[in-house]
Amino acid sequence: MQRILLTLLLAAFCAHAETRPPNIVIVLTDDLGYGDLACYGNKIVKTPNLDRFALEGMRFTDCYASHPNCSPSRTGLMTGRTPTRVGISNWIPMLSPMHVPASEITIATILRNGGYDTAHTGKWHLNGRFNLTGQPQPNDHGFNHWFSTQNNALPNHRNPWNFVRNGTPVGPLKGYASGIVTDEAIHWLREWRDKSKPFFMFVCYHEPHEPIASDPRFEKDYPSDDPSYTAYWANVAQMDASFGRLMAELDKQKLRDNTFVFFTSDNGPARTSFHPHGETADLRDKKGSVFEGGVRVPGIIRWPGKVKPGTTESTPIIGLDLLPPLCSITGQKKPADRHLDGTNISSLFRGEKINRTQPLYWHFYSARGGRHVAMRDGDWKLVAAIDAPQIQQRAGIAAEDQRFYQHFGFDVESMRKAWEAHQRGEDLRGASTITQQTVKNLLLSPHRSLLRKGVEAWLTAVAEVVWTKQRTLTLYLNLAQFGDGLYGVEAASQHYFGKPAAKLSRSEAAWLAVLLPAPTRYRINPPTEYTRQQHAWILSQMAPTVGR
Repeated sequence: MQRILLTLLLAAFCAHAETRPPNIVIVLTDDLGYGDLACYGNKIVKTPNLDRFALEGMRFTDCYASHPNCSPSRTGLMTGRTPTRVGISNWIPMLSPMHVPASEITIATILRNGGYDTAHTGKWHLNGRFNLTGQPQPNDHGFNHWFSTQNNALPNHRNPWNFVRNGTPVGPLKGYASGIVTDEAIHWLREWRDKSKPFFMFVCYHEPHEPIASDPRFEKDYPSDDPSYTAYWANVAQMDASFGRLMAELDKQKLRDNTFVFFTSDNGPARTSFHPHGETADLRDKKGSVFEGGVRVPGIIRWPGKVKPGTTESTPIIGLDLLPPLCSITGQKKPADRHLDGTNISSLFRGEKINRTQPLYWHFYSARGGRHVAMRDGDWKLVAAIDAPQIQQRAGIAAEDQRFYQHFGFDVESMRKAWEAHQRGEDLRGASTITQQTVKNLLLSPHRSLLRKGVEAWLTAVAEVVWTKQRTLTLYLNLAQFGDGLYGVEAASQHYFGKPAAKLSRSEAAWLAVLLPAPTRYRINPPTEYTRQQHAWILSQMAPTVGR
């Protein structure tokens, strides 16, 4: 009888374990190249933990980041949507107005609403006003626990001071960034998570993004005449060791068998003049480019009992493809009120084909070598250089700065007229140029003060020297606000007209330009009498010669 009861209890326990949704762990590295790991062909760097992980799961040969730059790539991964749909067109500087709006639905939000406990540790980079009012923070995007930095670990990977835990700064800290991030993840797994619930953990390592700092115990394995190479190789090994500790903790807590783990990178390697490292396995170009070296990244999935160990998969996948299968395997519904660009790739885990209905797609107006768009469909990839939408550029100039091509960053004539109007008792109107607004939006706080205006003036003068007019205009249109939580002309075009900015008509571009002076106050859908008048005036000013 005792044996029968024991058998029944074991059967009941196994049935419960089988029905419990899987835990989810996503591990994202920063600027790791396609060829930086030994399991992807690197002959120098030792990555034993990730090599073993690849043998335990499925290694993708054609895994892609959602974008060749950090913030848009992370946005695509978390939302399943092409980043410009969300309003993220480039990396997000500190204090930038750009951010993932609260209206977006992330993987973390879906899983938390579905009964998961959730945690983020490491690099965030989905807003400019990190841990400040006015923009959503990690907890607003689904994370019950967060231990994060806005962008890089500062001053570098060693002893960073800029981590924030649940809204409270906790630095300076001792150690190296990936180890600190892993320590937090392990502590959360042991002490803080609700063990009655399945969990979702998003672990975002800063390594090997510059500025690099590596533990000497890893550097000793990579002697080189160039210390920067030693530091980089050691940095990848440092990240690998931290990843190994995290996987060991899952084993220690007997969580391996019911945990889905995905490892990848946010884009290709940087390889700047100060950072001439990172391997692409001979793929063309690097971070910031829509060519293969900028967007193809390592991608490895382990899910015991569901994914056959030691398999290699050549079907192309992209970061956008993560949200749909995670909804599927956890029993959650995909958001039905918005377009998702990702595909449910869960059939690949069973060795079956997927049904992709739209090509992989990237576009980047600030790409290396110029404005580029790329698509991959099957074995074919198309890369094209594109002009910034000239119609919409003329509209922006007509609305905001008609002497843009004549002045040197400051429109003295507009300043004079504004002051004369003020002397007559009229309200003081703005006279800032597109260059000034671009500098403010990209590098400074929106709050007014004499100090900020002074810094803005100095940076404007510098920008006029180092940027072309075309570069300034492109940055401005990609950073400008066009509505509440809506930034960048591409996002605005999709939001208001459901089409790419390059396909805007003169009238549609003029409507967007109407919004620029007061994007949260003016209305074009439906328009008011005032915005109709402004639209007509902008159209009248949009001579083809304006944008010469």
